[in-house]
Amino acid sequence: MNELILSLDTTHEFGSVALLEGETVIEEILLHSPDGFGHVLYEYLERLFSRHGRRVDQVACFAASSGPGSFTGVRVGLACVKGLAEAAGKEVAGVSNLAALARFGSVRQRATVVDARRGEVYGAVYDADGRIICQETVSSFSKWLDTLPGGEIEFISPDFSPYLGALAGTRFETAKITAAPRALATAIGRIALERFRAGLAQDPAEIDANYVRRSDAELFWREG
Repeated sequence: MNELILSLDTTHEFGSVALLEGETVIEEILLHSPDGFGHVLYEYLERLFSRHGRRVDQVACFAASSGPGSFTGVRVGLACVKGLAEAAGKEVAGVSNLAALARFGSVRQRATVVDARRGEVYGAVYDADGRIICQETVSSFSKWLDTLPGGEIEFISPDFSPYLGALAGTRFETAKITAAPRALATAIGRIALERFRAGLAQDPAEIDANYVRRSDAELFWREG
């Protein structure tokens, strides 16, 4: 029997929700909400289930991006799936959106990168099996390049254009660059499915955010 997976990503201005049955994508929806997703997310989910004649209690595992990204966006997505899973008595998988981006690569070493604002990026390196090679971090793009391993590297990002110039004159000048879609919910759902089948999905209470960078409030408190 193919497990029903509900997955979502609300970590950035462009989010997404997906419903999967095993490996098959029933539907994925790209969302755009510059003001956040808290006020629109449940309406989208209700319509998604209604269109396909499914119920929340039929979901085997719920999944959401655990970050990094907007602090509010991360919390909204995790709170949604944790609440639904708690009510349905099901498990949850929190999936890094950097790990989800790696699913769109084709070489062994996949450097995933997204804008972290303030002149910085969130970045990490994964192998073809989704295992972490270089831990997720936040820094300037040029400093991050200095930490990357040797060998062939593929850069994967929804928008790599701001960083192209920084590759000139470096060992990455001819590196492969792959544009990932803005909608990551399907990739998140497939990672969640693998974890669920491997017995690695978690109780909703055990899922936590993966901010990578501390919040402004915490930074100001520590520096004050």
